[in-house]
Amino acid sequence: MKGLTQRNRPLGAVVPLEVNREVEVVVIGAGQAGLSAAYYLRRHFAPGTGFAVLDHAPHAGGAWQFRWPTLTFATVNGVYRLPGMDVPEPEPTTPVSGVISQYFTDYEREFDLRVQRPVSVSAVRSLPDERLEVVTDRGTWITRALINATGTWERPFWPRYAGQDRFNGRQLHTAQYRGPDEFAGRRVAVVGGGISGIQHLLEIDPLAASTHWITRREPQWRSGDFNPDRGREAVAMVEERVRRGLRPQSVISVTGVPMTPAIRAAREAGVLDRLPMFDQITPDGLRWDDGRFIAVDTILWATGFRAALDHLAPLKLRGSGGGIIMDGTRVAADPRVHLVGYGPSASTVGANRAGRAAVSAIRAFLGATSAPAAARV
Repeated sequence: MKGLTQRNRPLGAVVPLEVNREVEVVVIGAGQAGLSAAYYLRRHFAPGTGFAVLDHAPHAGGAWQFRWPTLTFATVNGVYRLPGMDVPEPEPTTPVSGVISQYFTDYEREFDLRVQRPVSVSAVRSLPDERLEVVTDRGTWITRALINATGTWERPFWPRYAGQDRFNGRQLHTAQYRGPDEFAGRRVAVVGGGISGIQHLLEIDPLAASTHWITRREPQWRSGDFNPDRGREAVAMVEERVRRGLRPQSVISVTGVPMTPAIRAAREAGVLDRLPMFDQITPDGLRWDDGRFIAVDTILWATGFRAALDHLAPLKLRGSGGGIIMDGTRVAADPRVHLVGYGPSASTVGANRAGRAAVSAIRAFLGATSAPAAARV
């Protein structure tokens, strides 16, 4: 690997760790939010000395590289360009994961972002000199500022219900879903009212012996286009929660479920006849307190994800509301720390804006006013 530049390194190669472990800014995570932040950092700081990007995943692609093969460009809820490079536009039936992984790979090379992977961050601690110590399985970095862009994929949320540990069938989460074929002939309950749960159900139903859709709340169906006004309204609602230190809401709880032609057809066919949440899981099915029972042998939990922030626990950023009080992308209690891809910037389009805002605020915090010409792109 010695002598290879970032641009001509083979696809999937492990990037050697930089010698310099003291930098101005560390970015944790190289998904949409992390790469967006790195792009704007690259304009003002030299990679490897001014900033470092650490990524836990084995390859470029963020969470996209782990998506199920049947998630295609026709069914994905939205793919947004990273700043400075257009997204490929393949056929609608093309799986998303491979295309976006290659897009991220090309992006890292094009802008010489020098993402270091696989690097797992275990803790971020405050040092006596007011810098931050980023502890990883491949050494320690010292930095003056941190952009956390770890997203949610590695923290799937599994609800807990009485009798769950005695269920004789299979339980899996969206994070483990690999397509509908393995559900052929099975009696399946899909739990969750978001887009992923609906997509799973639409794929599984033609193959399964039976399917049931179970959600905590009645779904809020959204007709018409998701225009900029609706987008700003949704962002404002999530921003208000994080400003108060509450846990961010899921995007779907704010925006509602889009009534696409496929979803409309599934509703008319009875596939999306929703059941309320059950009260107990039995060895062979689901039971409600009113006596209702359905027999199932598979429970697919499409119950979303939580922000992957455990490594920030030593900084004691969480408030009494269970969330982190935010001022834009900056953690209100610690101006050294910015969260992108959290709360209102959890969407891919929001992540781009957040990356730029975080870098702007960090430059002001560090007192950076200019950069060497060689560091600009």
